Parts: sequence; C-alpha cells; structure tokens
Amino acid sequence: MRIKLPNKDSAGVVTTFYVIEKGNHTYCKQMYLQMVLVIEKKEFNFGLIQQQTFMSTQSYGIHITLCNFFVDEMPIRVYKNKSHRGIGYPTQPMQSEATIWNGESWATENGSEKINWSNSPFIAQFQGFNIEGCPSNNNSLNCNSTKLGWNSKKLTHNQEKSYKDIRSKNMIYDYCKDTNRFQNIPLECSSDY
Repeated sequence: MRIKLPNKDSAGVVTTFYVIEKGNHTYCKQMYLQMVLVIEKKEFNFGLIQQQTFMSTQSYGIHITLCNFFVDEMPIRVYKNKSHRGIGYPTQPMQSEATIWNGESWATENGSEKINWSNSPFIAQFQGFNIEGCPSNNNSLNCNSTKLGWNSKKLTHNQEKSYKDIRSKNMIYDYCKDTNRFQNIPLECSSDY
C-alpha cells in the first residue's frame, strides 16, 4: 500500500490508514496529522508521537509492509510480533480502513491552527493495496510458520540504522517514558519495539 497525502496547506486535515481485527482492539494504525511544514504521526496503538520533517504530498512516499510503515523508503514504525510475551499482535481476521477528516480542534496543538478551507478539496490517495496472509478460517498456528515469507522478513541493516536515527531525532513523545501517566511501564515497553 502506498499513500499520498493531501497537498497545499492542509494543517488540521487528518489522514488515516489502519488494519484492525474485527471485535478486538489489536491493530496497526497510522494517523497523519498534517501541519504546514511537518507531518505529525500519532499512533494510538502504542502512544508514540513523532514529527517527520519530510512530506509525502507530491508522490506516493508512504508505504506499508507487514505492519511496518515507511516514508520515502525510510522506516518510521516497526511492529514486531511479541505475542509470546503477552503483547497484542494481530492474529484474527482483519479489515482495512482509510479515512480523511477534520481534526482541527486537536490535531494542530489543541486547535491553535484552523483548517484553511480555501485549499479544499483535500484529497488523499491510496495505491497498490495488496494483502498476503492466512485465510481467516485457517489454523492460526500455521500462520506463524517461519516458512511463510512475512514471518521471516526483517529490516535490512541500513533500514534498522535509519529507523533508530529517525526515532532519536524526530520523536517528541514516547508513552514508554511517561512516568506521570503510568506508574508501571507497559509490557510492550520492556523491549525494543
């Protein structure tokens, strides 16, 4: 899947794409909150906020592979399967959803900047949607086999380096370090995710 965000000044316009288990809250979700010069990416599955200093409005620069998210070929979010540690990971039939909506009351620093409606319409484009996976009626244990390509695919050395660099330079909030919010560190924070 490749995503092209609305161009022009689209601060307050929220574009999302996610895959979610029906009837469950396990999902891989990306939400792009568009600012004048910055994409702010919020992930409600893990509570991270990162500011990206690159835009994907001129080309299809955002793409998703195996619940990993890339912008301009750089990994910005990696969801590792840590279900053996009790950390949620998709295992049931899933559906994909994409939305574009008005988030001006909260998406621009609590509504400090309103949507410039003279720049509408705001159009997000999604291209190259393709799914590989186990049939939903299949035994989920077989879906975890290392013989299946998606279970053994990992970031290359250069992608791993780029991912760590992007996180260290662009992440502005990490709920794993928010001791005011959590007395005990959430389980998924205890290891590199």
